[in-house]
Amino acid sequence: MSELTLTVMRLGFLAVLWLFVIVAVQVIRSDLFGTRVTQRGARRDAGRAQQSQRQQAPPQQRQQPAAGRQRRNAPTKLVVSEGTLTGTTVALQGQTISLGRAHDSTIVLDDDYASSRHARIYPDRDGQWIVEDLGSTNGTYLDRSRLTTPTPIPLGAPIRIGKTVIELRK
Repeated sequence: MSELTLTVMRLGFLAVLWLFVIVAVQVIRSDLFGTRVTQRGARRDAGRAQQSQRQQAPPQQRQQPAAGRQRRNAPTKLVVSEGTLTGTTVALQGQTISLGRAHDSTIVLDDDYASSRHARIYPDRDGQWIVEDLGSTNGTYLDRSRLTTPTPIPLGAPIRIGKTVIELRK
């Protein structure tokens, strides 16, 4: 083999080795700190909408505090506390969160006991978060009771879908 071929093979091996190290570090980092899931563009769009409302409002209304703010004890995030996605955090920004095995779900559950469209969590007009079972086979449980109707979620109450447990937290 020529010296050039050997050098190219060594550099290729070194590049593959570094790629492996970088991927391993990313996996360890996500296991330690969890995965932050946010909807793309949601913050920018919300900021633009608030800015345009402020510009259109008369001066008397600009000085008043925003009425759409969350309550003091309102949850700010959804945390997976048990299951294969333990540590996953979803920021609550007023959008509906879908749970299930479908790839377009907000939280994709890799669980044999979860349906493709298992449940959804959404805010109501009073600022409370509601969990609703979407006709799943194995059911959705809120604090050991099976859901049959959309139900408000208390802060810290476990929502069980198969082997996965999810909680609302501050």
